[in-house]
Amino acid sequence: MELLRNAVRPYAWGSRTAIPELLGCPVPARHPQAELWLGAHPADPSVLLHADGAQTSLLDALRADPDRHLGAHCARRWGGRLPFLLKVLAADEPLSLQAHPSAAQAAEGFAREEARGIPRDAPERNYSDLNHKPELICALTELHALAGFRDPLRTVELLGALDVPALEPYRMMLAAEPNTDGLRTLFTTWITMPEPAVKAVLPCTLDGCIALLRRDGVCRDFRPRRGDFRYECQVFLELAETYPGDVGVLAALLLNHVVLASGEAMYLSAGILHSYLRGTAVEISANSDNVLRGGLTAKHIDVPELLRVLDFSHGEPPVQRGERLGPQETVYRTPAEEFRLTRLEWAEGESAPVRLCSVCPQILLCTQGSAQLHSLTGERITLRRGGSVWLPAADPEVTVCPDVTPVQLFRALPGLAHDPTD
Repeated sequence: MELLRNAVRPYAWGSRTAIPELLGCPVPARHPQAELWLGAHPADPSVLLHADGAQTSLLDALRADPDRHLGAHCARRWGGRLPFLLKVLAADEPLSLQAHPSAAQAAEGFAREEARGIPRDAPERNYSDLNHKPELICALTELHALAGFRDPLRTVELLGALDVPALEPYRMMLAAEPNTDGLRTLFTTWITMPEPAVKAVLPCTLDGCIALLRRDGVCRDFRPRRGDFRYECQVFLELAETYPGDVGVLAALLLNHVVLASGEAMYLSAGILHSYLRGTAVEISANSDNVLRGGLTAKHIDVPELLRVLDFSHGEPPVQRGERLGPQETVYRTPAEEFRLTRLEWAEGESAPVRLCSVCPQILLCTQGSAQLHSLTGERITLRRGGSVWLPAADPEVTVCPDVTPVQLFRALPGLAHDPTD
């Protein structure tokens, strides 16, 4: 087992405080820090910090000795690749409106762009690799998000409550077909709307949201109630201020608004349109960076490709609080083969050790307190807040003892199907 040094991604929507505070760096940072990447993605692999002071890219270590680091089963199944990517995500502003392709869509899209000779780092490239990207997001702080299409009947009700004549044709369009086909038609109409039409509709919609909030009052907390659209209006106004004139602001009116409390999680499968609005979270996904964007961004948007991958099914996405595996460990269940995420916690004064047994590779991330790690080979590591450690498959059992409580750790490893010890 070895400590990791991880890359920070400085996207404009990031926070200048959350990740620096976690890492014990000066606050505020000079520039926004959006994501901390833990894993072996080629774009920004973690670095192993050896006891003798040497350093090795985790990506290089996997290539040099995949059986030791991944285990024979995992190495064969994933072609010598680490199948998951762990992140800390810190958003002060909304991320782009986006969806991820299925495995088949990613493979086909990657092959198509390779055949066209589009450089893999080109800004117009949609598929940087041939993998899908299911993901699980687990809130560290209250996390606000858009995720999946809202029940179309409720959206019809929302558009009516805004009482904006310019929206009436679109309300009637969805009311006539309140199903997946109607959502596809309305979303396609909006996302392909010419700029003059967008400039005509957005200001009227802003006025409608402001009028509704003046009439009903500002929403101080997120508690969905039938007929109450104050939160939706507030989100619309925030998006319009951050991304003026962006058609994605209009498209966001069709999506569910989700607020995750600390410790709550949400799984997003292929094709689910989403955006994280604000908050700090741990995210785990398949080891891919394939993103199809639909707005709220200055980056490349490929509308036909986005429409090809979108899932227009509707309903509120399930929110989970995790399932207890033991006194200290909680697991977040997903159907993803590539990853599994658990949370380990010790309250103030608790001292019971936990044995982590796996014949697959693992990454531990400490988000609170500190812990002592002991391996069967006699290695000892202190894992402090913001620190992370790589546990290769060659270390099948590690004991974790709380040091400075309360302690919170996140444990990332491949999915259940690939861990015979589960």
